[in-house]
Amino acid sequence: MSSRTADVVICGAGIAGISAAYYLTRDSAVRDVLLVDEGAPLSLTSDKSTECYRNWWPGPGEAMVSMMNRSIDILDHLADESGNLFHLNRRGYLFTTANPERINDFRTQAEEAASFGAGPLRIHDGISHGSPYTPAPAEGYRNQPTGADLITNQDLIRTHFPYLAEDTVAVIHPRRCGWFSAQQLGMYMLERARQNGARLIQGRIDAVHVSGGRVSGVEIAGESGSQVISTRHFINAAGPHLKSVGRLIDVDLPVFSELHAKISIRDHMGVFPREAPLLIWSDPQALTWTEEEREMLRETEDTRFMLDPFPQGVHARAEGSADSPIVLILWTYHTEPVSPTFPIEVDPFYPEIALRGLARMLPALEVYFDRPPRPHIDGGYYTKTEENRPLVGPLPVEGAWVIGALSGFGLMASPACGELLSKHIADTDLPHYAPWFQLSRYEDPEYIALLKSWEQTGQL
Repeated sequence: MSSRTADVVICGAGIAGISAAYYLTRDSAVRDVLLVDEGAPLSLTSDKSTECYRNWWPGPGEAMVSMMNRSIDILDHLADESGNLFHLNRRGYLFTTANPERINDFRTQAEEAASFGAGPLRIHDGISHGSPYTPAPAEGYRNQPTGADLITNQDLIRTHFPYLAEDTVAVIHPRRCGWFSAQQLGMYMLERARQNGARLIQGRIDAVHVSGGRVSGVEIAGESGSQVISTRHFINAAGPHLKSVGRLIDVDLPVFSELHAKISIRDHMGVFPREAPLLIWSDPQALTWTEEEREMLRETEDTRFMLDPFPQGVHARAEGSADSPIVLILWTYHTEPVSPTFPIEVDPFYPEIALRGLARMLPALEVYFDRPPRPHIDGGYYTKTEENRPLVGPLPVEGAWVIGALSGFGLMASPACGELLSKHIADTDLPHYAPWFQLSRYEDPEYIALLKSWEQTGQL
């Protein structure tokens, strides 16, 4: 067993671990940072989402909006610096509804987000005399509106979003939102960290050594055997393995995991609007079936659930260049906690359910009901706290740190969270939102009381 040293060892080379390494080597004068991962970087869960970002978050408090605004500032800077290597856009999110009762919900959410710093609400109802609605460009990210546009004027909806279901009564378009390439952003940050001294090795951390109450080293198993790395700082950035890695230092992190799947299809009929924002249907729904199909689904317990109501939240976006036929679709309708296992097992009916659910918002997709495109299926785990806020900061063992529980928002939050963690480790001034994300918040009686009345988690 060989022995080496590192100033900081990071367990996990996903986007969170890479962001921590990037900021430690850039801002904190820590050059000897060692990233350890069993697989290739960014390959476990970091690229398994829609790769989107937003500053549109509910309370309580403005911590999530503030942190996301900081993260988006960083994304903008990195896009400027790299010549937009990772294809950042600012198309926004478009939440849509056919339920008139949701209009007030949209307005309330927008007013709350505005009070937290997400930007102003603009109402387009055909009556109010405000600024005109400005569509989002397909490319680019600078000089775009912030805040959100609530549109209830039917002519305006049909003009700008003619592909939506005819019974759509309102849309709300948060604007400081969009998507980018996770792989290219992550690799850009990793290469910059490497230039500043960070290293990456393939292996599994089997033990964390603690001496006198402080981290003193880690034991890594790799293809060539085991080695001990002497270090005074250990970061748990293990994504879906956050809880099991926490146990290596006898810390039981308050997280659980949900399985979230994604499909990509080739829209060979060209019916999906490729210039659209991220499209989200905000109403629960029952899937549309013929009577013959309903009879078949009733026959077995495995398929009967497909006749039940499904939750809101099916969402989709175009992937690739303007001439690409690829569409990404996500819809999580099973949210029970599960133990992360790989490779993941996806509901075999998921592709058809997701496609039919999306067709409620985009009826043109019904052309695929009889002969659906062959889907590519992947997915990952949303590892989360009960209130769906991240864990970033110190752990009870001195020299141990965490950056995780980035449930479904790891890509968008990691730039700011990596910066935040580096400030913790360097013992420099922290942003005002830092206490909201520390593990110690669960020792605060006021926070515990707040959890009992927590309503919105912000998860799609």
